[in-house]
Amino acid sequence: MTEKSNKENKSTAKQDIIAWLIIAAFWISLLFWPVMHMARYETLSYNDFMNDLAKGKFSEVVIHENELEGKSAQDKFKIFKTNKIDDPDLVKVLTKANVKFSSSGKGGFWSSFGTLLLPSLLFFLFWIMMLRNATAAGGAGGPLPGVMSIEKSKAKVYMEDKVKVSFKDVAGVDEAKDELKEVVGFLKQPESFTRLGGHLPKGILLVGPPGTGKTLLARAVAGEACVPFFSISGSEFVEMFVGVGAARVRDLFSEAQKNAPCIVFIDELDALGRARGINPVMGGHDEKEQTLNQLLVEMDGFDPRQGVVLLAATNRPEILDQALLRAGRFDRHILVDRPDKAGRIQILQVHFKDKVIDPSVCPEHVAGMTPGFTGADLANLVNEAVIIATRRSAESVTEADFTQAVERIVAGLEKKSRILSAEERNIVAHHEMGHALVAMALPGADPVQKISIIPRGIGALGYTMQRPTEDRYLASKHELENKLAVLLGGRAAESLLFNELSTGAADDLVKATDIARNMVTRYGMSEVLGAVTYDSEASPFLGAGAEHHQRAQLSEETLKEIDYEIKELVRDAEKKATAILEKYKATLVAGAELLLINETLTKDELDQLFPKQKDANHLKLIS
Repeated sequence: MTEKSNKENKSTAKQDIIAWLIIAAFWISLLFWPVMHMARYETLSYNDFMNDLAKGKFSEVVIHENELEGKSAQDKFKIFKTNKIDDPDLVKVLTKANVKFSSSGKGGFWSSFGTLLLPSLLFFLFWIMMLRNATAAGGAGGPLPGVMSIEKSKAKVYMEDKVKVSFKDVAGVDEAKDELKEVVGFLKQPESFTRLGGHLPKGILLVGPPGTGKTLLARAVAGEACVPFFSISGSEFVEMFVGVGAARVRDLFSEAQKNAPCIVFIDELDALGRARGINPVMGGHDEKEQTLNQLLVEMDGFDPRQGVVLLAATNRPEILDQALLRAGRFDRHILVDRPDKAGRIQILQVHFKDKVIDPSVCPEHVAGMTPGFTGADLANLVNEAVIIATRRSAESVTEADFTQAVERIVAGLEKKSRILSAEERNIVAHHEMGHALVAMALPGADPVQKISIIPRGIGALGYTMQRPTEDRYLASKHELENKLAVLLGGRAAESLLFNELSTGAADDLVKATDIARNMVTRYGMSEVLGAVTYDSEASPFLGAGAEHHQRAQLSEETLKEIDYEIKELVRDAEKKATAILEKYKATLVAGAELLLINETLTKDELDQLFPKQKDANHLKLIS
């Protein structure tokens, strides 16, 4: 049935293309016909026409009802015409000039057809083809979308034999896979779930950051269950015409029920299901809200025991309308979070299958360099490493290629054309060495993997790469204070050695201020303000106004105390960083000189440069 319908669609498409070409040729001819017609004629006065007639310049004269036409004797394609005057001697003059003459009467049928009926007929044929294309197969089979097909759902339909993705292609999200295996079992053997009168949830919402594999999971469910897969984005429901979105929702559920059992997947649900009533300017009756209302009605109307499973994905669940999330609609939420180290290893092994990877490459080590990476980030990392290896004409991808790929993704592309002066390079070298030295001196800080003074990205003149040894989900106050000290280590090194500050610490100050502000207002880590939250995460659809509203609830005295505590945290961190650098000033200078020579220092080189940092007793001075 599927192959037959595909052949019919292809045949219809070919017929439509031929018809459109014929219509286009007619219209082009119609547009150029008056120009060509006017180019053949030359208008003369009646006197000039009669004089040329007497001189024998015409080979033939045609007498029309209101005009005379004379064909040139020298150029048969050139015609002279003049207005007809009531002249009883006209026939005598034509006979005397020995010129063939004839009368066309009143124009006849073909003259009327050419001037009046032909444009009307072509216009009529044009609209016939438009309506035919609009109604045939919802407009999907023709080369141009039909006007009347705008109500049709734009969902891409993948039949059971076209979805090649399975759970083997999905890694790093084992909990989500286990949840969705129930859906596969229901689609394959629905009687095992309905024998006790139960049914699966009507809607299953996949929630997680971008790039974690939500869409891939939905396709894997369809591939495992071997059922049709309807895929559509939330933004494709809404058009500029009122009522189109609601009509497309109705059409989508109608088609899904005809093809049951099947899976309907709505990607980017937040584009369609945003909370209603948040835009008072529109009065609460805009097109998106009508579309959402229709979706709610359709979800209440279909029976899940028919075998229609509704999946949706979003990375902004907090802005969804609560009516979508109530019981009986999207009442099962599956978190598809960033993978941990074990999950990243599994994802890397999947992407390694079709790549020429050197046997010495350890997926565990690569996964350790990429905390916080999503599945899409890891796929991009492997591809970047392959490109780097290809660029240097290597036989396989080595671990050094992965290191360069991580640096490119995290820090940006090297700007070798950006040449710094000797003074700037000196400042940048001491700045980056200040970060590294403070990080190696403080316990619990993320180990330094590499430092460089090669400019990267948009404005980075150097960078210090730190990577945690394990996935962390909590941070203590002491660890956050040490992180502040590491961020301010570069600024402290500039102040200590040059007695001058530069703009190189601008990004460090932004990050340090954000950490300090969260410690005071969100984490309750200020002894003066106590265990009270003074700031909440702004509601996404309220934007900047939420922060202003939150601050308006605080007194002036509280705001002053918050600002003072933030300044104290940053100031104490800078003092701690300065104390460490003063104690190891000689090491700081030696490391900066070595960095100026090599431009890059790895972890092993740093360990050789700072052997004393292995001893934790030196921290008594600054604790």
